[in-house]
Amino acid sequence: MILHLDMDAFFASVALQDNPMLRGTPLVVSGHSPRSVVAAACYEARRYGIHSAMPLFQALTLCPHLQVVPIQRQRYKEISGQVFAICREYTPLVEQISIDEGYLDVTGCERLFGTPEVIATTLKDHVKRETGLTASIGVAPLKCVAKIASDLNKPDGIFVVTQENLDAFLKDLPLGRIPGVGQRTLARLQEMGLSTLGDLRNFPESALIKKMGHTGVRLMALAHGQETGRVSPEPYESKSISCESTLEKDTTDPQSIRIRILAQADEVARELRRKGLFARRITLKLTFADFRSVTRQTTRNCPTHLSGCIYDEAITLFDALWRGERIRLLGVGCALLSHKAPILATQLELFPAIPEETALDTEWEKVEKSVDAICKKFGKDAVTRAQLTRKEDNTQ
Repeated sequence: MILHLDMDAFFASVALQDNPMLRGTPLVVSGHSPRSVVAAACYEARRYGIHSAMPLFQALTLCPHLQVVPIQRQRYKEISGQVFAICREYTPLVEQISIDEGYLDVTGCERLFGTPEVIATTLKDHVKRETGLTASIGVAPLKCVAKIASDLNKPDGIFVVTQENLDAFLKDLPLGRIPGVGQRTLARLQEMGLSTLGDLRNFPESALIKKMGHTGVRLMALAHGQETGRVSPEPYESKSISCESTLEKDTTDPQSIRIRILAQADEVARELRRKGLFARRITLKLTFADFRSVTRQTTRNCPTHLSGCIYDEAITLFDALWRGERIRLLGVGCALLSHKAPILATQLELFPAIPEETALDTEWEKVEKSVDAICKKFGKDAVTRAQLTRKEDNTQ
């Protein structure tokens, strides 16, 4: 049996835990810029129709007395560490999949802690006692079903799907509740006359796979109560690291845009180095004044965690993509992460060609790590690039 633990409105709940005077009032976690978006909303705020990713100005329109608190990433990491340390007291098979949710395989733990439902209740109470925060837990024989179940009795609830009622649960399960089935996928399934997993059981498997590919294979297996996924107790690692920000005003000033990309490349690179990671894929995201978003990416032969390399790749993507449109949002990200450092070149060529991206620039690595050490001791802004001291022109 598998448990899926999902912290309730995690960012907002941490804010309320740190500011008890705000309990019972509508609250969101967000930046304070007029163009910020909501990162999380407490349940009181959700009653006004406020949700994550909503523009802050719209949230304030829906609820003028809304409380806005800043994002505190380090605090979330601290509480998350506490929560998953508690989880590992009940089973070594814990798979953290994000900062606020994860799976526990409690098969065989009954003699120590009781039935899976009892374990879920005990775990939930333990988390609340130690952190002051509530969690919702789904219990089921399959990972995917446990995740679905954790969302069915929120907040501070438990929902159990046993082996005996699994078939009936799956038969009536709406396809829109399945993780990974978004609006477009759901629309395609509905065009085929499918609305529940029960409908899939009577649909020709070959036709479903032909139309939906791997998604069809996964859905058909789930419809018949089959799943190959196991709880994998590997250390939780970020799959990507990114930094994006909405500009105070739309701009077409290339110098201002380049400065913002440089600052974001610096921030992403610092986080990579802090975690001891190297990235092969560099991504650039642009959102234009008409809210149209485009993303471009490039994959390097040699992984990196240097600001200059990330900036150069991002600027190359920008130059190939931008045609003078007014820009509203910029973002730089890295993916294909690993702890494996690139192999350093040890032999120089007699007649070197134009340098290729085959190894890490060790001199620049020393510089950037030295800057990291200074900023860690004296503050983030103790050392900065001269270019970043230029006041950005966002008025165009």
